[in-house]
Amino acid sequence: QVQLVESGGGSVQPGGSLRLSCAASGSIRSIYGMGWYRQAPGNQRDVVALISSGGSTNYADSVKGRFTISRDNAKNTVDLQMNSLKPEDTAVYYCYAVLRAYYRDAAENYWGQGTQVTVSS
Repeated sequence: QVQLVESGGGSVQPGGSLRLSCAASGSIRSIYGMGWYRQAPGNQRDVVALISSGGSTNYADSVKGRFTISRDNAKNTVDLQMNSLKPEDTAVYYCYAVLRAYYRDAAENYWGQGTQVTVSS
């Protein structure tokens, strides 16, 4: 079994910061891309930031300059540092990974359970 477990969500005032962390565990052979998505009520799940195994990053335009994604390949973790948070950043944030488990013949998409981020005064 493979699991992605997130931590670090919560409530913060506008302009504040939060750091989300995600750890992948289980029968993992290889992890390729990792990242974060978010979903606000009534909206679709959208990409926030992605990072390749080599460290290349991509960000949604709405978070560029405010959010930073990083990963530790040795620990199978991916973090999202969120600064200058805005009310429109309020959403459930999901960790995402493309990985190959030992018991699978190909890489598949895996998701965490989600963590709530609320930005409000």
